[in-house]
Amino acid sequence: MHVPDGFINAPVSAVAGVVAAGAVAVSLRGARRELDERTAPLAGLVAAFIFAVQMLNFPVAAGTSGHLLGGALAAILVGPFTGVLCIAVVLLMQGILFADGGLTALGVNITVMGVVTVVVAYALFRGLTRVLPRTRRSTTVAAFVAALVSVPAAAVAFTLIYAVGGTTDVPIGKVLTAMVGVHVLIGIGEAAITALTVGAVIAVRPDLVHGARGLAAPLKLRVDGELVDAPAAAPSPAPAAARSTRKVWASGMVAALVLAGFVSFYASASPDGLEKVAADKGIDEKVQEHGAADSPLADYGVKAIADARVSGGLAGVIGVGVTVAVGTGVFWVVRKRRTPAARTAESV
Repeated sequence: MHVPDGFINAPVSAVAGVVAAGAVAVSLRGARRELDERTAPLAGLVAAFIFAVQMLNFPVAAGTSGHLLGGALAAILVGPFTGVLCIAVVLLMQGILFADGGLTALGVNITVMGVVTVVVAYALFRGLTRVLPRTRRSTTVAAFVAALVSVPAAAVAFTLIYAVGGTTDVPIGKVLTAMVGVHVLIGIGEAAITALTVGAVIAVRPDLVHGARGLAAPLKLRVDGELVDAPAAAPSPAPAAARSTRKVWASGMVAALVLAGFVSFYASASPDGLEKVAADKGIDEKVQEHGAADSPLADYGVKAIADARVSGGLAGVIGVGVTVAVGTGVFWVVRKRRTPAARTAESV
């Protein structure tokens, strides 16, 4: 759903830019409470993983594909404020290096793909986890539902922005129906990816999942045909806060590199939901050439390499590396600027 230059007029794009900048500023402050010495590097990894998975377009209908937006996944894994920053970093890298998503439309993209998806998904996720049993399965189900709803919500947000600042005269009702319809289907894929990822991390390190903090599902034993709580286990050698995250980081990084460097070659080549709707409804009549169209990595390929598989794979690997480096740097700086109260709470 990367909005290119030319879909939205300059005044509305500028207003969206101000909204996005405000959201990023608020998130920078809020992320100080979410990040610590363990989660700062993991937040950079989350950004890189989302970058990688966004390269994997999956078919959703005849001639249409979709890809992960990532707002729900980021918010649940590292927190809503940090989640907005993760998506902002991804979109910035995609726009500057890969000519994906317009530069003048960066504010629109951050607002729609970052702020809206994070706010909707995390609010729904928190609401569901309050009424559902505090178990790993329920947390995964809540992640699925939250991710599913966040995608059509982003489609509605884009349609509202287009209704105010669209550069072509297309009936908004038709745009809304088409956008929501195709993005409900994309939302199913988003929900599956989010639930699988959240479930996998919870299975090995629930203490690293922001949305699962405090989750303590007791081990069950079957006694005389009934399930009962097992006796409390002996204390672990070290508290969760002291456990190393190196294995998780390394595993996640390998997964991101494999997805971007190899699996992405087999992604669907069909236009994504927004591209398809834009072409069908004519809202792409005034689309403009991307400002970074001459980038050596434009369109997710290394221009100096003729082999499409090698070119795309290398571009993906470069993208993952740059995103994790920039993301980790940003989050480390934010973490270093934590308030004294936050540091005191962390040490207690």
